[in-house]
Amino acid sequence: MDVKRLDLLRELAERGSVTAVAEATARTPSAVSQQLKVLEREAGMPLTQRSGRGIVLTSAGHALARSAADVAIALERASALWDEFRNHPSGEVSLLTFPTVGATLLPGVLTDLASVAGLVVHATDLDPELAEFADLTSDFDIVLAHTMPGVLPWGGRGLKAVPLLTEPLDIGLPADHRLANRAHLTPADLVDDTWLGVPPGFPFERILHAIEQQVGQRVRVGQRFSDMRIIEAFIEAGLGIAFVPRFTSGAVPDSIVLKPLRGVASARQIVALVRPDVAERLAVRTVLDVLVARASRLEAAHAA
Repeated sequence: MDVKRLDLLRELAERGSVTAVAEATARTPSAVSQQLKVLEREAGMPLTQRSGRGIVLTSAGHALARSAADVAIALERASALWDEFRNHPSGEVSLLTFPTVGATLLPGVLTDLASVAGLVVHATDLDPELAEFADLTSDFDIVLAHTMPGVLPWGGRGLKAVPLLTEPLDIGLPADHRLANRAHLTPADLVDDTWLGVPPGFPFERILHAIEQQVGQRVRVGQRFSDMRIIEAFIEAGLGIAFVPRFTSGAVPDSIVLKPLRGVASARQIVALVRPDVAERLAVRTVLDVLVARASRLEAAHAA
């Protein structure tokens, strides 16, 4: 069977429609359908079936798609072994980050990688909902994701998750706030304040729900933003309080104080998500190694 056609079948299993596969692989839907029909003839049995206006995989199609993933892993592993033999992690690596980590961690990572001849990293940023991080691995080699400890929305997807940081989330207050002199805060201290929240479905929202459960009432969310710079500006203006990442928020202005929260787990886990075949590439492994090293340095700098 043709490896490229197998890969199209795998893409269909992951993306769910011929149109989505066509967009991702720069083909027309008819070209994708034609290649899948050729693969069916090679396999000697139906791999897809009609479902409404689209198609879905048959049980044989799902089985072959899983085999396609194994083939892709084996091919990438062979390529990586050859790169290691040549001691040359060359190639292009696409990386998706979310804004806070992109601002604090990524510049150092790309600086460290600049000396690796032939290795090019194409990075961009997006802060999606929690459940969407795993889907983005179909379009990027490395996806930097964040979630609450113990919450793994990408579980069962077969992705490799490389731990980078466990980052405390402090409470950001205006410097003249009534609680600004406290050593730490509890949910009961904060229940009457106006919060600056995140869009529904974003990881920090779960901590607000935990606070509500502990105090037995809803908290008041005045505004919702995904950009930490906007949130910090609103804290400075006295328009609310918010969760502020301890390591990756950058230099917090003197007009804002950060206080640890006690009584509710207030931290996030930052990981790098990679498809298992992509994780075999030496270039990708090189980027991951530098990400891990830089994250360790960032954490150590705040512990000092």
